[in-house]
Amino acid sequence: MERLEGNMAVSPKTTTVSTKLLAVAERAKQWPHTPLRNVAHVIDPELLRASFDRLDGQAARGIDGLSKADYGQEIDRKIADLHARLRPDKDGTSRYRHQPILRVHIPKAPGKTRPIGISSVEDKVVQRAVSDVLTTLYEPVFLPCSYGFRPGRGAHDAIRDLQQELHTGRYAWVLEADIQSFFDTVDRERLVEMLRQRVNEESFLRLVGKCLRAGVLDGAEYSEPDVGTAQGSILSPLLGNVYLHHVLDVWFEADVKPRLSGAAHLVRYADDFVILFADESDAQRVFEVLPKRMGKFGLQLHPDKTRLVPMARPPRRQDGGKGPGTFDFLGFTIGWCRSLQGHWRVMVHTRTARLSRAVTAIGELCRRQRHAPLKTQHAALCQRLRGHYAYFGVSGNNRALGVVREHVTQLWLKWLNRRSERKHLNWQGYKRILAAFPIPKPRVSVDLWGGSARPSSGGAGWWKSPSPHGSRWGIAHFRPPGLGPASGPVDHGFFRHLVTGGPGGPSLPSGFASRRGD
Repeated sequence: MERLEGNMAVSPKTTTVSTKLLAVAERAKQWPHTPLRNVAHVIDPELLRASFDRLDGQAARGIDGLSKADYGQEIDRKIADLHARLRPDKDGTSRYRHQPILRVHIPKAPGKTRPIGISSVEDKVVQRAVSDVLTTLYEPVFLPCSYGFRPGRGAHDAIRDLQQELHTGRYAWVLEADIQSFFDTVDRERLVEMLRQRVNEESFLRLVGKCLRAGVLDGAEYSEPDVGTAQGSILSPLLGNVYLHHVLDVWFEADVKPRLSGAAHLVRYADDFVILFADESDAQRVFEVLPKRMGKFGLQLHPDKTRLVPMARPPRRQDGGKGPGTFDFLGFTIGWCRSLQGHWRVMVHTRTARLSRAVTAIGELCRRQRHAPLKTQHAALCQRLRGHYAYFGVSGNNRALGVVREHVTQLWLKWLNRRSERKHLNWQGYKRILAAFPIPKPRVSVDLWGGSARPSSGGAGWWKSPSPHGSRWGIAHFRPPGLGPASGPVDHGFFRHLVTGGPGGPSLPSGFASRRGD
């Protein structure tokens, strides 16, 4: 059979997008440590159209000023034209050019902002398609310690894993780390070399390079940075995972853990990570060498936010209800506390800074909408609160949820009273409003104590299997619901999610888009 060369052309054989992704997935699973060719052909008009359909219609507009609805006019013609420009010419280059990224700054903390890049609709379509292909290639490679922006995994899974590992009592120290401006400092040349270890196809790598090297328009200033990936881009989270997979995950599992005297456990969500240690000397050694490891790849740890925290299980007869220390991760504060029954448990609470930020954001919403009809105000408040409950509604966090609801109740009354200088709404009148428009009550929707970080065989989720190449950590796989035992050759349901837009990745609350804990 004649060998097929990688290109963007449509295969003469009529196949579906799912079939093409499944074929690539089969090879990716069969050869998890081998660079693969012939993957660019998956980016065909069908995948591009599916990528467009999965875009958020309410997302901010890029530099071209077009919304998804605007770009959707004559979408078949535009997809065909885009695919033609993506196909490489005889010299191996394509006519596709990534438009500059529009940079905006969103509030992060008092006096601080987070830069977010907004791409045009067409570039988002390309990024989504490239992300689907890379996800297919890297899911058999990523290690179980990585939870961020991966299908079937999310922030709650990372928190549950941490809580369950700490509750075993094996670990006495926690290394809490923070990478400064991670997405802005990624070394692009090193990143491309890392991608070459998995993809051996120049046309596809050039396409990734075009997405990486796009210019940035920040107000009236245009620049072409030579480092970093645009935070907010569809492709950036996956590229960040690839970078830290090599910089941190594989290094820790293959080089660090075998040299430690006690147990250790890494949990990473995108660029946020913590490491658990059983032995204090191990924690001190890694604490000293970690900045050097990060510096080798152009990254820098925040000196004030990177620290060692004592986290040993308190003695059963210890007086008081608090443990030796606490640390922050993904918007939560984690530490030992006594339960209502008097037992020591690893408790997870909303971080104070995040709680204050949520209350401030809802207060600002009440201020902006104070002149709107009550029905409109109530709908907006309910959306924000339910989004907050969905993310922070974890086992043992009821009190923090109640605090938010109490503040919202007071803030709504405050801004309703400021709609007019003449009329004043007393508490009795406000109670009648609340009877007609009740504020949602707190609800714990995520069970951290009864669930499992890695589901057992038979259920949906992730499991760890031995590597066919004899590696220490094995390979992580995803099994969708209803697929049967874990011995199947390919996880068909997951790869259909890539095309149909099924569930996957982190579920963040509406109106609280920041995924970090700082």
